[in-house]
Amino acid sequence: MKLLIIAAASLAVVSCASLSLEDLEFHAWKLKFGKSYRTAEEEARRKDIWLSTRRRVLTHNILADQGIKTYRMGINQFSDLDDKEYRHTLMNNLVPPNATKTSHEQSEMYFRHTEVGAKVPKYQDWRQMGCVTDVKVQNDCHSSWAFSATGALESHTCIYKGHLPSLSEQQLVDCSRSFGNDGCNGGSVVYAFQYVVSNNGIDTEDSYPYEAKESTCQSNPNIGAYCIGIRVLIPGDEDMLQAAVGYMGPVSAVIDATQASFQSYTSGVYGESQCSSSSANHAVLVVGYGSEGGQDYWLVKNSWGVNWGDEGYIKMSRNKNNQCGIASQASFPLV
Repeated sequence: MKLLIIAAASLAVVSCASLSLEDLEFHAWKLKFGKSYRTAEEEARRKDIWLSTRRRVLTHNILADQGIKTYRMGINQFSDLDDKEYRHTLMNNLVPPNATKTSHEQSEMYFRHTEVGAKVPKYQDWRQMGCVTDVKVQNDCHSSWAFSATGALESHTCIYKGHLPSLSEQQLVDCSRSFGNDGCNGGSVVYAFQYVVSNNGIDTEDSYPYEAKESTCQSNPNIGAYCIGIRVLIPGDEDMLQAAVGYMGPVSAVIDATQASFQSYTSGVYGESQCSSSSANHAVLVVGYGSEGGQDYWLVKNSWGVNWGDEGYIKMSRNKNNQCGIASQASFPLV
């Protein structure tokens, strides 16, 4: 019996010794994110993609350690997706705001500096005021536009009404099609706001929970917030965006999030020269701004959960010629 135990222990040691550090890291990553694959071939493919991501992350972080890059990257729940899969899974078919409105109607909606009428703060973070809800998870429904809209409504309700509700993204996914949105196939933050105006409010998250899929519109009202109007910012004007975020509250924005560097971002000020300022594919919420290490940034809340980015947030470059289109399609609700 003693010999059998020794033999078994020896086999276990040999088995462990045959595993590389990369094998162990991949296994630990699968456990952390609950990953499993249907076949050995699928697992081998996912591991190859994961290893490629790992190499890219390590190479980038060497440059970050040398001060060549202003941000760091890491391994997250998307690290086994190739570029095409990442974009297909998480990017939206976003509708440009007010695409069907007349010039007069658009003009009436534009936000102007005169609405704040004072010097813009150098720093802002609405989380410190207790007016930003926890980071949520959209999963593989292309509904970032709905999360951006509810995020803005939640924060503005807190700022101007004194309480912070958690609002229903699912209601927007299910019920705002007649305003131009397309459920899990994409939509517009502005059209979401217009639906809430017309509907005389939006339900709470608890009363109409998120399912990450399209369902039949429910009529069981438990209103959590109202919207009485919309303000759209002049496209590309970062000074205007700073004024709106600084004084009015968090602002919904749409950005180019297609870069692999965005997929793997973890900390620092995200500066990406390959980012497009005119091709928007993902909606987010700008909850503040500031400077770090001499780099100006926008503090941006995402809807990919706390395991992505810096606990669900990213600091995106500010005053870098509208990098990633952060100010190209920005808007906020009036409550």
